[in-house]
Amino acid sequence: MRTVYLDNGATSFPKAPGVGRAMARYIKEVGCSIGRGGYAPAYEAAALALEVRERLSALVGGPGGRNLIFTPGATYGLNVLLKGLLRPGDRVVTSSMEHNAVMRPLHQLERTGVLVDEIPCDSRGQLDPEAASKHLVPDVRALILTHASNVSGGLMPLEPLGRLCRARGIFFLVDGAQTVGLTPIDMAAMCIDGLAFSGHKGLLGPQGIGGLAVTDPLAGALEPLVTGGTGSRSESLDMPPFLPDALEPGTQNLPGIYGLSAALVFLEAEGEALRLRYRRLSGHLWARLKELEEDGLRVLGPDSPARRTGTVSVDWTGGDNGGLAFRLEDRFGIQTRCGLHCAPAAHRTLGSYPQGAVRFSVGPFTSFEDIDYVQDAVYRLITGA
Repeated sequence: MRTVYLDNGATSFPKAPGVGRAMARYIKEVGCSIGRGGYAPAYEAAALALEVRERLSALVGGPGGRNLIFTPGATYGLNVLLKGLLRPGDRVVTSSMEHNAVMRPLHQLERTGVLVDEIPCDSRGQLDPEAASKHLVPDVRALILTHASNVSGGLMPLEPLGRLCRARGIFFLVDGAQTVGLTPIDMAAMCIDGLAFSGHKGLLGPQGIGGLAVTDPLAGALEPLVTGGTGSRSESLDMPPFLPDALEPGTQNLPGIYGLSAALVFLEAEGEALRLRYRRLSGHLWARLKELEEDGLRVLGPDSPARRTGTVSVDWTGGDNGGLAFRLEDRFGIQTRCGLHCAPAAHRTLGSYPQGAVRFSVGPFTSFEDIDYVQDAVYRLITGA
């Protein structure tokens, strides 16, 4: 049976060419840690890690390689930002479309006395910058937003909100899990102070590696979430006062960094052509599923492909979403993700709570024929044709 993987919103598959080979080479031929050895393989690993920091920072318009912290993924980075910055009595603003990687840390912080203000989005999951600006009052410490919803695929208006935050002295924090790699983001142009992202989605790298890019002013305000060995300033019981060491304790995931390096080589070589293909695939998926709305399928999110990523979620008004997802794989080999997608707040906003939705998410290796096949399969299942 044909297999069509459409769960790239969870993790990209297949990975970029060369990722597995690079990881295997590290394990077989390098094997050592950074800052823990004075010999050639350790120097090689350190040089490659520095190069990956620089390339990642350039990709996101960040402040430079030393301001790029390696993390296990976007969730860890978001916890570093929120729990490292916010103190009892501080006020933080977010939206009603956030993932639990934001909502759960905020819920924890509320119990310590942090004040959380949630900006409501409309029924398409869209945020009005003018309405949002009214929430950015003088006592707000930070605004945290997703760049794109992992449910609707809708993009947030980062640039106007970033400018507002910068003008009002508010730290602007962004969850880039769904965008970094295939959807352009520019920290400098968007006035972003902290950007957390994963390596295994749009960057086409392995799981277990991600990044956190921070400006110097934000870094100076962060209390380290985790402390420990860094290979530097070992005589002190305090974390080193410089980046990346101040926020990067313990042994780095070197196999993941080597894999991510190979993924970056591929992304840089393919350049805009790859991103253009991704945008075209995204628009084609959205358009083909929209054609089925008259048959009882409700497509969630913005009604414009230009304001979306490659994620499209649907709510089958005439039946059970879980059953639809099951039969898509069982009968047609189409792999999706069904449920609340770790984002119940977003589903409440979109009117798909508690039933959830079936999520289709393309990657750059999806084909246009795959998408046409998906439309035909969904049509057959929801109409009984």
